[in-house]
Amino acid sequence: MGRAPTYFFSHGGPSVQYETKHPAYSVLQNIGREITEKVKPKAVVVFSAHWEAGRNSIQVNTAEKTDLIYDFYNFPPHYYEAQYPNRGDPALADKILSLLADAGIEAKGVTRGLDHGVWSGFHVAFDPEKNPLNVPVVQVSLYHNEDPNKHYELGRAVSTLRDEGVVIIGAGMTGHNLVDARYHWGDPIPQPYIVSFDNALKEAAEAPPAERQARMAEVAQRPDARKSHPTMDHLMPIYVAAGAAGDDVGVQTYTHHESTFGWGQYRFGGVPS
Repeated sequence: MGRAPTYFFSHGGPSVQYETKHPAYSVLQNIGREITEKVKPKAVVVFSAHWEAGRNSIQVNTAEKTDLIYDFYNFPPHYYEAQYPNRGDPALADKILSLLADAGIEAKGVTRGLDHGVWSGFHVAFDPEKNPLNVPVVQVSLYHNEDPNKHYELGRAVSTLRDEGVVIIGAGMTGHNLVDARYHWGDPIPQPYIVSFDNALKEAAEAPPAERQARMAEVAQRPDARKSHPTMDHLMPIYVAAGAAGDDVGVQTYTHHESTFGWGQYRFGGVPS
C-alpha cells in the first residue's frame, strides 16, 4: 500500500457509543469501515484531547495491555462498565520515541490506559463485534500547551510511520465549549461561534499543504476559536493529524453543528481504491 492517510475524529462524549440516532454515529461507522476495509492499517497511533503531558514534553504509552480510563463524571453507572478490547505495541511505541528524539522532542514512555477520547469514538468507528480494528493501538499524548505549531511539528515528527501502514488519528472536537453548554444543553440550534469557527477551520485545513500550517495557526487566533474552545485541548489533535499529513491534501468529510459543539471529521491523504 502507499502512504496511509491521517484522520481527525470529532469523537463526541462518553455517550457517543449509546446515541445511535445521533447524526455523527453513522458517519463514524463509515469512517471506521473505510479504515478497516480500504486502508487496512497495520497499526493505529492516536493523539487524544484527553491526554496532555508536559508543556514541552510528550509521553507515549508503551504498554501492551491497555485498560480503559473512565475519565468523566456524573454519567449513568453502565458508562463505567463499558469495555473496548484493544492491545498496544511496545515495539511501535519505542519507534515513536525514537522518531520524537530524532526530531528534538523530549519524550518518555509510560504505562497508561486508553482514555474515553479514544475508546468512546473507536467503539463506534471500530465496533468490536461489527467492525473490529484487530491491529495494535498506541496512544501518544499532546503537549500541555495551546501552541498549534508545536502540535503540527509533533505530527510531522511521526509522519514516516504512514509509510509502514500506520494510520495516525487525532481525536478531539472542532467545537467544544462545555462552559456555555450548561445553558444550551440539548439545544439542536448551534451557537453562532460554533458555525463560524468550524467553517474557518475547514478553509484552513483544506488549504494547499504548503500554506496549511500557517493558515491553521492563524485560525486558532480568531475570537470564535476561543469561544468554540475555552481550552484548546480538543482542537490541538487536528494540528497533529495535519502535520503528519506532510504534502497530502486535507478534506473535511463531514460536519455537524449543535448547541456548543462542532463535529467536523477530516481525512488528510488519499484512500486506496
